[in-house]
Amino acid sequence: MTLPHQSAPPRDPGGRLPEDRRHMIRRRWLTAVIIVLLVGIPAGYLVISAGQSRDSGRDKERESSAAGLQDNWPSLMKRRIFEVPIPAGAWGVAYYETSNWKTSRLYVQFTTTAADLDGFLAESGTSRAALTPGRITVGDRDADIAGWSFADGMNWAGTTVKREEPRPATDLTVDLTDPAFPRVYAVSTTSP
Repeated sequence: MTLPHQSAPPRDPGGRLPEDRRHMIRRRWLTAVIIVLLVGIPAGYLVISAGQSRDSGRDKERESSAAGLQDNWPSLMKRRIFEVPIPAGAWGVAYYETSNWKTSRLYVQFTTTAADLDGFLAESGTSRAALTPGRITVGDRDADIAGWSFADGMNWAGTTVKREEPRPATDLTVDLTDPAFPRVYAVSTTSP
């Protein structure tokens, strides 16, 4: 008599043994973690990015809704665009920007030292020799917009720095009443 032949345990078509419960749970957890990482990281990035963008927009809205000079430094980008190189050691810095479809203006005021004034004028494309005593180059309209008053009895000097288009032109008026600490008033105008 012959004994019945025992067959091998069942195999799936790929030739692998069936998966036990422990391996199945581990595989499912690993799959879930990978899916969470693939979806969660980009989603988190988008949430953070949207928050930063919203905050940036609020800052720009607050800045553009300001009327008159703001006691703060204009951004480095604005200083470069309008070519107003405020000396690093300046104080009492304030600015205001206006823009419309035709022209953009940056109004800047600051106090500096006599040496830094010379450096500022050189970087602006002019010199102290170009300052005409008694001349106020900032127009009445621009003075009203910025809230500046150029009173009599002060030692005013001014010049206009003209540059090739499309670079900005800058009206500079300097209060030299205290020659050691001149006060600079600048209006830089550009047409896009």
